[in-house]
Amino acid sequence: MTTASAPVDERRLQRDLDAIASFTEPGTEGWTRRVFQPAFAESRSFVADAMADAGLDVSLDGAGNIIGVLPGLDAAAPRLVSGSHTDTVAGGGRFDGILGVLGAIEVVRSLRDQGHRLTRDLYVVDFLGEEPNEFGLSCVGSRAIAGTLTAEHLELRDPSGRRLADAFADSGHDPATIAAARWTDPALAFVELHIEQGPVLEAMGKEIGVVDVIAGITRFLATFRGRPDHSGTMPMHLRRDAASAAAESQLALESLAGDGGGVATTGRIDLWPGSMNVVPAVARMWGELRSPDAGWLEGHRRGFADAVRGIGERRQVGAELDWLSATNPTPCTADLQIAIEQASATLGIDTMRLPSGAGHDAVQMAHIAPTAMVFVPSKDGRSHVPEEYTSPAECARGAHVLMQTLIELDRAAVGEGEDGR
Repeated sequence: MTTASAPVDERRLQRDLDAIASFTEPGTEGWTRRVFQPAFAESRSFVADAMADAGLDVSLDGAGNIIGVLPGLDAAAPRLVSGSHTDTVAGGGRFDGILGVLGAIEVVRSLRDQGHRLTRDLYVVDFLGEEPNEFGLSCVGSRAIAGTLTAEHLELRDPSGRRLADAFADSGHDPATIAAARWTDPALAFVELHIEQGPVLEAMGKEIGVVDVIAGITRFLATFRGRPDHSGTMPMHLRRDAASAAAESQLALESLAGDGGGVATTGRIDLWPGSMNVVPAVARMWGELRSPDAGWLEGHRRGFADAVRGIGERRQVGAELDWLSATNPTPCTADLQIAIEQASATLGIDTMRLPSGAGHDAVQMAHIAPTAMVFVPSKDGRSHVPEEYTSPAECARGAHVLMQTLIELDRAAVGEGEDGR
């Protein structure tokens, strides 16, 4: 019979969540802590100190990931891994990713408080730059660990022309050390605690979500090149308006996703020259498609490319479509889903399975380890906004399920004998 662990310290976890919320970019709404910015760097010093205070051996790898290790009894056994990220989107919230890092640190504290020594090492990771950045790439740190961060990725440029490799260098990370961040030793499992970022758990009255699949994401940049003309003297039928081409493409993208198999979003449109009395000559449109169905993603990618090409031809503007990144839908490991459900049942906690529409570091970690995710409810399903909220009790419950899951995995050695994959 499995023994239930004692709960984590809810107040201690909440103090950490409140403390890291103080690190935000001045003059921004909500909680803005973007990768490579000073507020992000300051917050990571807090994370490293919290890891050390919890008794973890802390290091910074070549890709800027903060890694804390709780040594187990058998250093040769494949490691257990948990963690998430602490960067945010502009105007974001206080829980997305952050709970996964601080919750894992609290698990370490609680294990020590309860005198429980794991057989295998437990790694807690604060991955660098999970959120999409100005270079059009997400999950930078976890890609490095998984070996999926490529030389081409490092050549991606932001709107100013700066390369991702330059951003690493400017932040004190030597791009030449990134390759060394790749993990080559097997991991038994990666389990990520996260807020749901959607309304399902709250609507269904469930305390814990067990993710069965993480949606695939394809991101793009569409560039339209028309002709600048005086807005008062150029007749409408003679205009080559790049902004109108972008607007029509945005509506075409929305229409394509109306079949319910996935979602599509235009997150940003930039115009040049940006004057009210000049017909826009250049429009740049950034967006994405998401779905748990790989066939849907591929079909709608082709459909959007056809739409952009047709709109450009009809409006007599140049139309270029660059695919910035693509990840396939990622199924979570079946045995680990069962392990989370069993751990929750041991604690008397209700669960349900559900897909994740959001991307996570777990997608990259799935390349090198069995992977699973524990979700806790998000009030009103809000996320990536200042109103993002999960109660202290819900945060602590998620951390408790994470701890119980890790304890049971440590005992059962799920996936052992398969090189950790």
